[in-house]
Amino acid sequence: MLIGDMQEWVDSFVSFDDRFLERIAAAWPACMAVLPEQPGEDDITINLVDHLTKDVVVRRLCHWVEYQFEPFGLATDGSKYSKGIIDIAVLFDWERERYLAYECKRLNVINGGSRSSLATVYVTQGMMRFLTEQYAEHLPVGCMLGYVLDGDVPFAKARLASVIGSHPPLALIDGPTPLAAIETIERFRTRHTRPAGLEIELRHALFSYPSVSAPIG
Repeated sequence: MLIGDMQEWVDSFVSFDDRFLERIAAAWPACMAVLPEQPGEDDITINLVDHLTKDVVVRRLCHWVEYQFEPFGLATDGSKYSKGIIDIAVLFDWERERYLAYECKRLNVINGGSRSSLATVYVTQGMMRFLTEQYAEHLPVGCMLGYVLDGDVPFAKARLASVIGSHPPLALIDGPTPLAAIETIERFRTRHTRPAGLEIELRHALFSYPSVSAPIG
C-alpha cells in the first residue's frame, strides 16, 4: 500500500525504472554471453538478476532485487495467500506490499525454422496480470521486459501494438506511446483502467538478444 500523494509515487517508480534499465543495459552483454541461442525465459531472467544483485549502483538504488517474488493476497478470513509469482520485483524497504514488478516474456521465438511472435502470450499472460491486480495490487506502475530472441525488435513492436490494440480486457486508455530508448533498449508505455476504476501505467522494455539466426518473415 502506498501512503501519500499517488503522483509522487508514480514519478518515483518511473525515475527508478529509467535508472534500473540503465543497469540492465550495462549487464546485458555479459549476461547474454553465457547463454545459448534461443534460451528459456527463466534462464535469461536468473542470469540477469544474478548480475543486478551484484551491481554496486543497483545496491544503492533499492533494498533488494528478488527473482520470482510472491506477493500476498488477503483472504476474507484474514489469512494471507500467494497471488502468484512475479519474475522480478524490486523492493525499496521491508514493506512487501510496496514494490515495482517486472514481468518477463520471450518474443520472436524461433522453433523448427519458423518464428512465433508470442505477442498474445505477452499480453494475456503478462500485461493482464497487472490489470486483474494479481500483480502490483493498489500500485500505479508495473513493468514488462520483452526478450526479443531473433533480434528483430521492429517486428516485435508491431505485433505487440496490434495485439494490445485488439484486446478489449486491457481497458487501454492511452498508448502504446514511445519512450526514449536506453542504450539499445526500445521502450514504450501504455495506460489502463483497472476494474475498480484506478489507472495503472505499464512500462515496456524490449531487449534484442544477439541471435545468429536471420529474422524470419
